[in-house]
Amino acid sequence: MRQKGGADTFVVQILNTQNASWQGTVTWTDGKRRESFRSELELIKLIDSAVSKDGEKPESART
Repeated sequence: MRQKGGADTFVVQILNTQNASWQGTVTWTDGKRRESFRSELELIKLIDSAVSKDGEKPESART
């Protein structure tokens, strides 16, 4: 688990562009995870899930 105020680092590799969108992989630099994505939105969701504390929803999405 990352410390409060710590930073996560990702390596994003764009393998293809199709239908005006990116496809590729995102790798966590700690080496524990690598995921493929099919669009920019999917990439953002993967990164958001990694930086959200314990899988909580971001504050802007809470009700």
